[in-house]
Amino acid sequence: MSVLFIALMRFLSHWPLPALRVLGHVLGVLLWAMVPSRRRIVQINLRLCFPHKSDAEIHHLARAHFVQFAQSLLDRAWLWHAPLQLVEQRLKWVGSDVAMAQLAQEGPKIVFAPHFVGLDAGGLALTLKASKPVAFIFVPQHNKVMDAWVNKGRQRTGNVKPYFRHEGVKRIMSGLRQGEMLHLSPDMDFGPEESVFVSFMGVPAATVPSLSRFARLGRAPVMSLVTRMTPQGYEMEVSEAWSDFPTADVQADTQRMNDELAKAIERTPDQYYWVHKRFKTRPEGAPAVYKKAEISR
Repeated sequence: MSVLFIALMRFLSHWPLPALRVLGHVLGVLLWAMVPSRRRIVQINLRLCFPHKSDAEIHHLARAHFVQFAQSLLDRAWLWHAPLQLVEQRLKWVGSDVAMAQLAQEGPKIVFAPHFVGLDAGGLALTLKASKPVAFIFVPQHNKVMDAWVNKGRQRTGNVKPYFRHEGVKRIMSGLRQGEMLHLSPDMDFGPEESVFVSFMGVPAATVPSLSRFARLGRAPVMSLVTRMTPQGYEMEVSEAWSDFPTADVQADTQRMNDELAKAIERTPDQYYWVHKRFKTRPEGAPAVYKKAEISR
């Protein structure tokens, strides 16, 4: 099945983008209808993070997210298989002159790249733009065929230095101190170990404080990279280096990361990765949020 899926993606890489997006829309609607367990997770996340929205608004936003999610999945066909010249035409950088200059500067830096549906597009765009290999932290897929395909796609430019989460942080820190650029996405729930609870969209969320720690120990400035899907492809918005970051307060730094992320989500809420159980790890004594009995709306 995995081999057939990869063959299909190679075939779809030749499709015009508008046609591929139509197919993605259809796939998203089908997933919305056929995967109720994941639909439920998305709706719970949205209700927690947008308590002011009505049931109708949550329904519309959740359905739109499934469409964006499916479209971004199929976009990996051209991102990973189409000629790089075509790929570059569909990737547009947005940011101030200062931000773009800082991104191009030599020396260590951390690019905070949160989990929007365009994450892989932004990562690929960064490797196309960088003058030397960009460091990424990868998590192996359970399916070896899919793992090989994903890794090959993400590293297709040859301008990637891969690290793996299970290997620990020593090599990552060594690379930062040698001037590497690190692409970092710590905005998921990785469990209670080494996490701190800070607010995410008004909800206590277990969050790995790696952005603050890597920045401090690696003496590296932090910039954010938010990749948004557009009708023409993707738009990568890079921020200027964060001022007064990191500080001596890891908790406060991690809260700032979530606050910066929340501001980005407000612009395109349907494009954040809501299918993830972001609030699976709960503070001691707090009720679980993903149990069926917890849904009242």
